[in-house]
This record gives sequence, structure tokens and C-alpha cells, in this order.
Amino acid sequence: MNDKFFGLPEEKQERIIQAAYRVFARNTYKKSPMHEIAGMAGISKSLLFHYFRNKHELYLFLWEKCAKVTIDRLKRYGCYDSRDLFEMMHRGMRAKLQIFRESPDMACFAVRAFYEKDEAICEDIQKSYQKFFGWKAQKALQDVDLEQFVPGLDLRMMYREMCWASEGYLWEMLQRGGLDVDAIERDFEKLLDFWKSIYLRRD
Repeated sequence: MNDKFFGLPEEKQERIIQAAYRVFARNTYKKSPMHEIAGMAGISKSLLFHYFRNKHELYLFLWEKCAKVTIDRLKRYGCYDSRDLFEMMHRGMRAKLQIFRESPDMACFAVRAFYEKDEAICEDIQKSYQKFFGWKAQKALQDVDLEQFVPGLDLRMMYREMCWASEGYLWEMLQRGGLDVDAIERDFEKLLDFWKSIYLRRD
């Protein structure tokens, strides 16, 4: 991307970013035209291409921004300050739901981007996601209290399974018409209780 984008006033940067999130959150990658983003941001399409060479570059920029915002919010909520994995996940849920409330277009974009199948972008998104997932898994599992779990449990596989279920649930919610934050919170509380009943040691 052109560094001149970061030379813009913060308000103008944010206007372009939010316009892009809104368009991409409502459409597939292929069906998200740059001229629509430019129009919503109040700039010309040629100027948008001056800041971002192409749609691919803009999309990845938005994706990486999502990851940075999420990591920052997870840290602020103290998600990795506990040795109790389910307490970490509960704090992580609260952190992400706050993002959903504050930035619904960014949240919808992130879910849609994860499931994007267009060959022009999906490989780069998945590579980036694996890096982000690796960071989260390392932070979540490095100091976890193993004694709280049933003996012989593959902790990393359990964590991956819970992440897969969470991502799939959000995709299903999006397909139904949007991310209902209150419903998500209720359902995730139930999921956490369910996982605890399966994976935590009883004796």
C-alpha cells in the first residue's frame, strides 16, 4: 500500500476503512466493488487505488487490522493472565463481543473473510489466520493448569476443536442475517458450560 494513506488525517483514514469494512461485510470478495467503497468513503475510485494498489491489498490490510484490534482487546481484558483455560476463554468472549458491539461491520467482515473461498484471496487469509491462531494457542496453553482436565487429554486438539466450533457458529449466525451479540453471548455461555462438563476433571 501507499504510505501516503497514513499521511491522511486520522478521520479520513477511518472513513475509508469503515467504508471498506461495510462493503466487504455484506458481500463476497468478488462482489465487493472498489467504486462502491470509494463512493461510501467520499473519495474517487482513482484516489482509493492511489492508496491501495488493488482490492487484494486493501482486503489484507483490513484483515490484518482486525487481528491487531483483536489481540489488543484480548490483552486489555487480561485473557492470558489466568491459568484457567475456560476463564481465559470467557474473558476472550467478552473482549470479542465488545468489538462486535463497537464495530459490527469489522466483526462481520472478519467472519466472512475467514470463510472466503475466492482463490484470489483465500490462501493469504488462511496463512495469516494460522499465524494468528498459533499466537493465540501458544498464549492460551503455555501456562495452563493441566491438573484441571481429564487425564490423557490432547489439550491442543481440544483448543482447536473449540475454536473450530466457535468459528462455525459465528458463520452460521452471519448466514442467518447478522451477528446478534446478545444471542451469541447466551449461546457461548452454554457452550463453555458444555465444554467444561466434558473436559474438566471430576474427582
